[in-house]
Amino acid sequence: MSTNMNRRSFLSLSAAAAATSLAACGGGSGDGGAEVDLSVDPESLKFPLAETATLKGLTSFPVGSESEPNNRTIFKRLEEATNVHIDWKSIQSDQWGDKISLEMSNANTLPDFIFSASFGDTDLLKYANQGALLNVEGLIDTYMPNLQKVFEQAPEYRTMCEDENGHIWALPWIEQLGVEKTAIQTIGDMPFINKWWLDFLKLDIPTTVDEFEKVLIAFKDNADALKKEFNIDGDIIPMSCIMNDGDQDPYILINGFGEGYGDPDRGMHIAVTDDGEVVCVAQSEGFKKGTEWLHKLYAEGLIDPEAFTQEWSTYVAKGKSGRYGVCFSWDVANIAQVSMDELIAGEGWVPLPALQADTKNITPQTASFTSGFDRGRCVITSKCSNPALCAAWLDQMYDPLQSPQNNWGTYGEDDEFDIFEMSENDKGEPMLKHKPLGDASPVEVREAECVGGPLAILDSYYNVYVTCPDDAQYRLDWIKNTFTPDMNFKYCYPKVFMTADDTKQVSTLLADIQKCINTFKSDAVMNGFDDAAWDKFQADLDSYKIAEFLEIHQRYFDSFNAAE
Repeated sequence: MSTNMNRRSFLSLSAAAAATSLAACGGGSGDGGAEVDLSVDPESLKFPLAETATLKGLTSFPVGSESEPNNRTIFKRLEEATNVHIDWKSIQSDQWGDKISLEMSNANTLPDFIFSASFGDTDLLKYANQGALLNVEGLIDTYMPNLQKVFEQAPEYRTMCEDENGHIWALPWIEQLGVEKTAIQTIGDMPFINKWWLDFLKLDIPTTVDEFEKVLIAFKDNADALKKEFNIDGDIIPMSCIMNDGDQDPYILINGFGEGYGDPDRGMHIAVTDDGEVVCVAQSEGFKKGTEWLHKLYAEGLIDPEAFTQEWSTYVAKGKSGRYGVCFSWDVANIAQVSMDELIAGEGWVPLPALQADTKNITPQTASFTSGFDRGRCVITSKCSNPALCAAWLDQMYDPLQSPQNNWGTYGEDDEFDIFEMSENDKGEPMLKHKPLGDASPVEVREAECVGGPLAILDSYYNVYVTCPDDAQYRLDWIKNTFTPDMNFKYCYPKVFMTADDTKQVSTLLADIQKCINTFKSDAVMNGFDDAAWDKFQADLDSYKIAEFLEIHQRYFDSFNAAE
């Protein structure tokens, strides 16, 4: 998986000064800007070039890994295959947020391209409007056949790259693992239940909210026996979570109440009805009833009293001590003492299926049908000396055998690390095969070898160009076998590209809306609430302009669907 780096606001220059300075570079603007030279004959850019060419690039590197990109095997091979030398400047990833803003503030020192920009929408549009970036749609259509093929196979990604004027300001990172309702990102806050405890107490995996409550009560009532049987040091905790903390939030449990929305988007708290209406889940009857039920569990002593305050480190420490009956995370191996072999075999810890209440449903997370997507991953700057060559070189990153290496690592390295071996698929064609890592950390191995940047791995690539990573495959199996059958809604809100003004307005509105909802969730689960408190909560959402917030999202949802 990939995690985008945090970006901080533009520093040092005033907006007016920056706009004047950067526009002098001959770059684009938000409505199209300067023309991009497309007169270079693509045939003259066939690799390897007859003579060595040089481009200037800016990238980042993980803390503790190789800091010189040209020392990495992937870039060595690319230089040999293309005869293009990259003069790199490299910034340590934990310093990227501060330093990339400073880099962008100086028009005279911009490189040809920024390989690992990961610009958010606000920054992307800001730098485009200031003339720092080239729009790349013409370059893609003329010099990037590999990316063109990706867009032909999955046209929704091109739609997501385009601004309101049809311009593309950056080259994307795409990592598909599963598609639509089987995509690995459809559920982040996956609920897991301790099957060792269930088997010891001769209990079945619960399928309804009432059965779930009885299981938690059994964990609580048999705490002494569980501690003795499993040699647990510390109190038994029937269910733990971290309220309002992304993948550790427990609100996936309320999907069965009322309309069945749950709270799939802990950032914006929205969902889409089968009629195509964007709604705030916190205004739904299901949210009210589900929150009342969670308070009941808390009042019965079944939810960790530290769930509202604990840090990640505390949450993990208690989980690794074997004290949880139910917990929430992207992967239970992050929380509990359980091996990959046990997870694959369905032993120890298993995902908890959708619980029946008024209905039975799982609402996929916002943007998860096309997730694994970063539209601002790589940019070509207005200072680029040879945009056609730069685009052609960057297009190599979208080769189906190259993208997996950039994303995860490579093969044939002269050290103890190797993510892949070069193998063959069932047609005898080259295919990258994941190698067993043994006791090595997947993250450390990947960071030692991969280079990130723009790339595309479509779900159709698996077992054709590359095998699926083991640590992703068992989670994909959980999604497909346990949760996909209960994903009943038609729509999932997509990753839309708003204008700068709408992005700013949504951000302003969301600050109050999110605080209002999160505060209510924590207080209501802990202390309960009555109809008067619920009505006040709804009035507060109205005062924070929830209607305008939803109207903006509705416009982009309708536009996105019309474009497909």
